[in-house]
Amino acid sequence: MIPPGRILSFYGDDFSGSTDVMEVLAINGLETVLFLDLSDEARLAQFQHCRAVGIAGKSRSQSPEWMTEHLPRIFGTLRRLGAPFCHYKVCSTFDSAPHVGSIGRAIEIGQELFRAPYVPVVVGAPALRRYCVFGNLFATVDGMPYRLDRHPTMSRHPLTPMTESDLRRHLAKQTSKRSALMDILALESADSAERLQELLSEKPDILLFDVLDEPSLGEVGRLLWTLRAEPQAFVVGSSGIEYALATYLRSAGELPPPAEFPSAGSVDRLVAISGSCSPVTESQIRWAMEHGFAAVGLDVAKLAVSDGVGELGMDVVQKALRELQAGRSVVLYTALGPHGTNLVPSDRRDSVFHQRLGESLGTLLRALVQQAGIRRALICGGDTSAHAGSQLGIYALTTRKPLAPGSPMCVAYSDDEHFDGLEIVFKGGQVGSEDFFGLVQKGG
Repeated sequence: MIPPGRILSFYGDDFSGSTDVMEVLAINGLETVLFLDLSDEARLAQFQHCRAVGIAGKSRSQSPEWMTEHLPRIFGTLRRLGAPFCHYKVCSTFDSAPHVGSIGRAIEIGQELFRAPYVPVVVGAPALRRYCVFGNLFATVDGMPYRLDRHPTMSRHPLTPMTESDLRRHLAKQTSKRSALMDILALESADSAERLQELLSEKPDILLFDVLDEPSLGEVGRLLWTLRAEPQAFVVGSSGIEYALATYLRSAGELPPPAEFPSAGSVDRLVAISGSCSPVTESQIRWAMEHGFAAVGLDVAKLAVSDGVGELGMDVVQKALRELQAGRSVVLYTALGPHGTNLVPSDRRDSVFHQRLGESLGTLLRALVQQAGIRRALICGGDTSAHAGSQLGIYALTTRKPLAPGSPMCVAYSDDEHFDGLEIVFKGGQVGSEDFFGLVQKGG
């Protein structure tokens, strides 16, 4: 039986991934609130009815030293919420590296704090077209599944390129913790629970689960739920964690009916900002340009090294304001696909560069919302979402309307009237159909 009160807490290593978790839970009838900052825990009182509580973070673009300094406090806050599961949410493409976004270091910190005998890791999520088979991660592009080290985008990510698809080998570069695999054959066997116990008898620190399809997803959920550590389990992975638990709990009759979300309705103007280099986002920006959006390309080098946005930012804001006043939606972008990264030499594209670029984009968006009275916005790019979103004075989000798996429209809570009630979408670079910008403007 599902216990009363909160059943899950989570920390997302970027904003778009955090809203992904919130969306899965909300769709399954479990009201969820996502905080951008929970240092003031008194704000929880506003959301006592929520069954899940999350914190949207930025550890995906941070160093192991940053994690060592910040994650213990964050995990301690989540532990005090008392939910049976605490989830460290990572991108479904698992992109990370020893020097930045280290999932291995996060596992080490969480395992110690929660005194976990082992840490389950679930990355596959069929709804997102992510599959983990014999420990290797695959992601689909244009209907074709690619092994991550051969993925046309993730294999050459500008900050954390995936050069290894075997997640055990990938983690071994980030931590000395021992990994084991609950593979697809073990999951499909009649004695899967016994096979799991056999693996655990070897005392691994990390247990990776394959996920190929809905049956294997449900079996992972069953094993996670029925064999969870007490009083709290620390788990790591994509929203595959929530998909797995929901699949099992719904089959067991333990969940309320799926939630219904009416259309959010259309708006006359939308502001979108993009720091993504993904070809998927490129196609969406080009679609928007062909369908009436005014597009403003940004000087990435100057924007990332400027103190604030300065004169460059003022020029961009004024240009965008003129388009908005004329009744047009606007998209500000740093690149059209992966080749846009050539605007900046590779030796300058480190985590600090990406942080300053994202923060500058957020500052531009903040100015446009305040000056043009915009009530709906879109931020593209996982790393961008975290750094840009932190500039908006928002303290919490709830789900307004699912749009595409992983990128729902959210409602913002803020002490600033310009941002309180703002409808905003945080979209990962790989997410959404070609007409996604139009879908956001129409409200689903």
